[in-house]
Amino acid sequence: MKKTLIIVAHPNMEASTVHKCWVTELEKYPNHYTIHRLYQVYPEGKIDVQKEQNLVEAHGNLVLQFPVYWFNCPPLLKQWLDEVFTYGWGYGSQAQVLVNRKIALAVSTGIDKEGYSHNGKQKYTIEETLRPFEMTMHYVKADYQPLFVFYGIDSNEGYNPETLQRVAQSAKDYIVFLEKM
Repeated sequence: MKKTLIIVAHPNMEASTVHKCWVTELEKYPNHYTIHRLYQVYPEGKIDVQKEQNLVEAHGNLVLQFPVYWFNCPPLLKQWLDEVFTYGWGYGSQAQVLVNRKIALAVSTGIDKEGYSHNGKQKYTIEETLRPFEMTMHYVKADYQPLFVFYGIDSNEGYNPETLQRVAQSAKDYIVFLEKM
């Protein structure tokens, strides 16, 4: 079985509580997951498209892991999608690389689940907010999986022990989620 490729797109990983914890947990399973840190690999934002396409081709499932920024992904991940999912490789009548490949998102948000509801602060669910990703994955004929979401961690607030325990548990839950893909 091919390893799952985890594209980690966090522009300030050192300041991240959730994503650092998730990556630490993923690192315990090197035979199952390849962790590809976009901001570390491409600090100047110049993506090696062929290298990235080869990396995707060498793996099975694909997971895009990121904090939700302005109801979207961090800019380098958007650039990665734009440049790597090219015509003829990622989509088009001859493209086969992403067809039926399981692709999922693993995201963190700054507000709680109730905030991402029709009656909440954002007025939309997280699934609705991230619908362009679902549309993209359907367009490339991938097998889009349900989201993995950690709700309610705002980097501008302090973290109490209960919140840190939720983060730690989410890392274990993330592995279970990945194993079910």
